[in-house]
Amino acid sequence: MPLHPDRLFPIEADARIIARRLFTEVEHLPIISPHGHTDPLWYAHDEAFPDPASLFVKPDHYIFRMLYSQGIRLEDLGVPRHDGGPVETDARKIWRLFAKHWYLFRGTPSRLWFEHAMETVFGIEERLTEANADQLYDRIAERLDDPSMRPRALYKQFGIEVISTTDAATDDLAAHDTILKSGWQGRVVPAYRPDAVIDASRPGFLKNVEKLVALAGTSLDYQGYLEAHRNRRAYFKARGATSSDHGHPNARTADLSLADATALFERVLKAKVSSADADLFRAQMLTEMARMSIDDGLVMQIHPGSFRNHNAQIFAGFGPDKGADIPRSTGYVEELKPLLDAFGNDPRLTLILFTLDETSYSRELAPLAGHYPALRLGPAWWFYDSPEGMRRFRELTTETAGFYNTVGFNDDTRAYLSIPARHDMARRVDCAYLARLVADHRLDEDEAHEVGHDLSYRLAKQAYRL
Repeated sequence: MPLHPDRLFPIEADARIIARRLFTEVEHLPIISPHGHTDPLWYAHDEAFPDPASLFVKPDHYIFRMLYSQGIRLEDLGVPRHDGGPVETDARKIWRLFAKHWYLFRGTPSRLWFEHAMETVFGIEERLTEANADQLYDRIAERLDDPSMRPRALYKQFGIEVISTTDAATDDLAAHDTILKSGWQGRVVPAYRPDAVIDASRPGFLKNVEKLVALAGTSLDYQGYLEAHRNRRAYFKARGATSSDHGHPNARTADLSLADATALFERVLKAKVSSADADLFRAQMLTEMARMSIDDGLVMQIHPGSFRNHNAQIFAGFGPDKGADIPRSTGYVEELKPLLDAFGNDPRLTLILFTLDETSYSRELAPLAGHYPALRLGPAWWFYDSPEGMRRFRELTTETAGFYNTVGFNDDTRAYLSIPARHDMARRVDCAYLARLVADHRLDEDEAHEVGHDLSYRLAKQAYRL
């Protein structure tokens, strides 16, 4: 199972040789991780990870959604039930079940990430099987007791320069305060994620809004609500935040008059909210968030296009984020126009767009980002942060947006040990793409080295103001 040094490089000999040279220059660059979902408590408390199943299986929806698709119950994988029902607690038993079905991941990026971590972190070059499951479990479990496997030590080992978590607008950020007070030199910053106080279709929306204004000490009216956002954004910035993040069902924006926006706010606070009002309020708030970003400098990210919690039965039993989110088509040209009419020409705004609809890359996103000063394209995301997805992204966007209207790579993961694996994959894929341009005599090799460095490091650091 040893990782092949030429993995993901072109099969053409001349391009492969160029890719090797390019990769040598970027392989060990520091990792900028400007958008992800690792738990800030890991860095605050710096405690050992409990067992291999808790590290690799239970928190990773890429893993358990594949296993579930083959009829394996989430309870048997130790995934906690939302209703408190019983689930498997024997970590070794969960690991054996995972190992028995590891073959399901052949050809997937999850296999590349997992085997990269096994070799580079644990020194394991055997492929996981049902036969060696216990042996590998014991080797990993023994290593987890070592201080070198604590979150802060791994941060240094992985070469991370900065990592951003994703935090609710009403989060007290106590873990971030603990990190800052500890004197540790690692840089872990929050990101402002206000979805729960913007999306009126979510359960508990009114309670969340009441909590928001109470924390900010403002009134429960539209102007007080906007001021509460400004207050909380400043609270996040004081703890190192440089970005906000918005995970909406679509990319719709609106720019209502103050009177209309005030009336809309009053409607969405009522017990029964129409889907039309909820959608319009989300749209209005994206524009308001852009307005605030111009004032306070937070970079704005939009992650639209997921039909979240598609499986009603899984949602009822286990809650959100359990592998049942499904991509759907998303429009950007008409949907973003109200926001772009207001702020798209203002270079003080950095608005980073993501998509789960690959058909929009060349038709909509690249032309938009290739024109508006405020827009940048985020990398291939979620279902498409794979070698093929990353290649498609470059092929479909570069001709119109170039490289410098993109923001490099971010790993967007909860799986801590996969962070260096994901950056390694992205760097290899980009070096392969650049090598082909050099081999085609469309790019000089010295230019390719510069672009490779920018895609691996500088663009993310610059775009996210880190």
